[in-house]
Amino acid sequence: MLLPLLLLLECIVLISLPRLGSIDAQKIQVGFYSTTCPQAESIVKNVVSSAVSANRGLAAGLLRLQFHDCFVQGCDASVLIDTTPSTKGGAEKDAPPNKTLRGFEVIDAAKAQLEAKCPGTVSCADILAFATRDAVVQVGGPRWDVPAGRRDGRISSAAEATSSLPDPSFSINQLTQRFAAKGLSQDNMITLSGAHTIGVAHCKTFINRLYGFSSSADTDPSLDPTFAQSLKAQCPRENPNPNTVVSLDPTPNTFDNSYYSNLALGRGLLASDELLFTDGSTTLNVALNSFFGSTWLQKFPDAMVKMSLIEVKTGSQGEIRKNCRRIN
Repeated sequence: MLLPLLLLLECIVLISLPRLGSIDAQKIQVGFYSTTCPQAESIVKNVVSSAVSANRGLAAGLLRLQFHDCFVQGCDASVLIDTTPSTKGGAEKDAPPNKTLRGFEVIDAAKAQLEAKCPGTVSCADILAFATRDAVVQVGGPRWDVPAGRRDGRISSAAEATSSLPDPSFSINQLTQRFAAKGLSQDNMITLSGAHTIGVAHCKTFINRLYGFSSSADTDPSLDPTFAQSLKAQCPRENPNPNTVVSLDPTPNTFDNSYYSNLALGRGLLASDELLFTDGSTTLNVALNSFFGSTWLQKFPDAMVKMSLIEVKTGSQGEIRKNCRRIN
């Protein structure tokens, strides 16, 4: 009886892995560089610590960078590739949703040190995964073990980034479907949305909620009136400054569950964020994350690991770039 049970459990584990495709899941593992480059994670951690200490906003930048990478062709560092004359339509970082991505220089600095220490060993995709974890920890968030062994992708397409990334105007159903397509549940989606507890957004991403919202309301009625007036002061109707940014959360450099509490108060900045509370299918989960912050902090690492395994490449499916901005 024991052997059949073990085989069944093994099947369940393999089935639950998010869209690993035809790769051997055993190649992706915690401690992947323990013999080939034992200092890999500590090198990345030190680079991230220095960068985030100088600019705490980079924590949100790195977190967003990994999300935008994983949702387009999987977690293969394709978002880091620069456009070249031969790149038809531009690389991922040139897509409209990616124009404001930050943190590239942190990955470059870590890669340079790793190439000096362990040439041709640590992939850019793994560096990004390590750096994201370390950035979250740096601003008070939870730590998690990062499975590694990813290879870097060789294709980067602006068009694919535009079509693959969730849009801030999406409905809950659209968001749920987009996450499901990547092997992530609605609970994973709500948990990962809590990453908006850090970072900022440009006026253009939410200004449609402030002016001309609908035929019956100039301002989105789900917005707290006082909060709406504050936003209008920062983002005027006429000629808003394209460089103005507004914090996604009152404590934009501290990783906590206040994001969820703000949604309940009508102070979610992005429409897709506020929908998490106003849509009946997700209200309960938001409320639970608001009241039980420690539970959310326990769920967040699991959701991040699951996201970091979307369509990963190993072996001949990818490469280990010498420079994260260029294909070998």
